[in-house]
Amino acid sequence: MSSSNENVKLVATATAAAAAGAAIAYGLMKQASAGKPTGGLMRRNSFSRRSGSIYEDPDLNPHQSSSNLLFPHNHEEKMRRRIAARVAVEEDNMTPRDSVTVKVPASSANMGPDDTIGIAVDLWSDITVTRAEKFEITAEGLGADEMPKDETNYMVTGVVAAFEAANKPVPALKYHVISRIPYARGLGSSSAAIVAGIIAGLVLAGHRLPCWGSEALLQIAAGIEGHPDNVAPVIYGGIQIGIHNGTRWVTERAPTPPGLQLVTFIPDFIGKTSDARNVLEPMEHVAHI
Repeated sequence: MSSSNENVKLVATATAAAAAGAAIAYGLMKQASAGKPTGGLMRRNSFSRRSGSIYEDPDLNPHQSSSNLLFPHNHEEKMRRRIAARVAVEEDNMTPRDSVTVKVPASSANMGPDDTIGIAVDLWSDITVTRAEKFEITAEGLGADEMPKDETNYMVTGVVAAFEAANKPVPALKYHVISRIPYARGLGSSSAAIVAGIIAGLVLAGHRLPCWGSEALLQIAAGIEGHPDNVAPVIYGGIQIGIHNGTRWVTERAPTPPGLQLVTFIPDFIGKTSDARNVLEPMEHVAHI
């Protein structure tokens, strides 16, 4: 009998505690909704408030709606706020800039049949493009003396393509390259320059390309290069398999084997891809040998 009484007392105590806790929580939310100070407890825990919590401080997020209450089941409101924040970022990204620095990797291609498979290489060049009074290209690092300093440089080609996509005139620009990719040595220096130029041009022009279902950046870069096996890994990283499906360029990432290491033999002379291809006999001649 005494054990039964004890159980009844425990249940009553637990019920009373739960009711008191609910009443306190309700009171705090009412005060928060009315804009009243909520006491030391809320001030101490303010650092842990996040976008998905029940209460949101307008001082922490001035762009939120007039209601400060956001319950776990308010999925639509959560998504609306996330989209609004994303739109604000994208609008900021679409603002024309005066200067931009793009970091691009090297790449190695011809890993499969024809120009289909390429891999990104952990060698990175920095390219800074700035609005200026006159055209200029400066460079430092690997191949700084060998790369062209005029409009034939693939960086310029990429920038021009980006401004054409934005339907805007190309302003006078200054280019500065910190090159860590050997120039014209088989590690995709031209593809890195093309991609960096396109991205820099898009940022300077304040223009955004469509991605899903079109991959416009890949279309422009592969169109300039003539094949996707270098530009695709520069854009997407890893190992990429790219083809033209009769309508547009498409690419897909292939799994990278764990522990894969790359050993490169870099010649001490320039070997442009166009020159190397001219060394080979035409395929129809080779087939009859």
